[in-house]
Amino acid sequence: MKYQSRKKALILLADGTIFHGKAVGETEGSAFGEVCFNTGMTGYQEIFTDPSYYGQLMVTTNAHIGNYGTKEEESQSDSVKIAGLICRNFSYQYSREQADDSLENFLAKSNLIAISDVDTRALVSHIRDNGAMNGVITTEVEKLDELKKQLAAVPNMDGLELASKVSTKEPYYFGDENSNYKVAALDIGIKKNILRNIASRGAYVKVFPYDTKFEDMAAWNPDGYFLSNGPGDPEPLKSAIGVAKQIIEKDKPLFGICLGHQVIALANGVSTYKMHNGHRGINHPVKNLLTGKGEITSQNHGFAVNREEAESNTELEVTHVHLNDDTVAGIKMKNKNCFSVQYHPEASPGPNDSLYLFDQFIENIAKAN
Repeated sequence: MKYQSRKKALILLADGTIFHGKAVGETEGSAFGEVCFNTGMTGYQEIFTDPSYYGQLMVTTNAHIGNYGTKEEESQSDSVKIAGLICRNFSYQYSREQADDSLENFLAKSNLIAISDVDTRALVSHIRDNGAMNGVITTEVEKLDELKKQLAAVPNMDGLELASKVSTKEPYYFGDENSNYKVAALDIGIKKNILRNIASRGAYVKVFPYDTKFEDMAAWNPDGYFLSNGPGDPEPLKSAIGVAKQIIEKDKPLFGICLGHQVIALANGVSTYKMHNGHRGINHPVKNLLTGKGEITSQNHGFAVNREEAESNTELEVTHVHLNDDTVAGIKMKNKNCFSVQYHPEASPGPNDSLYLFDQFIENIAKAN
């Protein structure tokens, strides 16, 4: 077996708890970030390249990672966005015919530190009981005291603005310029599959940097606006919140996903909060309160919208709830052309339960024009 004499590695959590493992591949060193876990059985490449995971140490609860390799077109951005990987069993060999590389090589190109042979059940149980916290994964096991000092200096996710780290630096276009409609998308961590879903429904998309002013987006004369997913705390995104307010004020068609959903809530005066543990996986049950139907959804967020404030806001209606903990999973404005969801309809986690949301967005644009 490859790497039989792999280097020792460990995970050090902010509360001092240590979990042991072994290094994957030849990348060595230390990586810091918030430790979180994803319960998806598949989709690891999409997870690792999702900008929403920027700066996080990802624990995969599925026991086998890497067994079906990687495929270039399945990446959700142009690079790996997680800070590091923690798993139980890492597969150096893969068996999917369509794959074009191994996960080992894929991660090595990004110089990403990954460790395996970790008791991920115990680690996830610890995080579930004690809440999301910062940590470090390292092959420098002899530098524990120094690593503890460095870890103490890592900022908490609460209050952390990260959209600027993953947003495009310059505007770009996606789709067919001869499409029926034009959609202006604010990139606060956008995934490629969101762009594919909007474009496939007859919209030409122009993607703008996270700090773009409303006037600059409006100058393109779009038919609708989109606020993307992304990493970090939504509250520091004052520019994006201001843009959302102006779009709403002018009653232009607006759709938000995940971080974009939280920005829309903040634009309506509804607060957000850091969750004890976020929702991260492809098996999260959501109820659509407008239709009474259930949806199995893909989710990835560590912050949520205050439900009590949303329900008492006369301008808003809660449209979707998460069935595990009754948190807000979707809202719409009663008198404006605006709606948003806390989950990822573009991810299609097996079922296509949520793809209707993109159709709804295009229908809203069509009605407004």
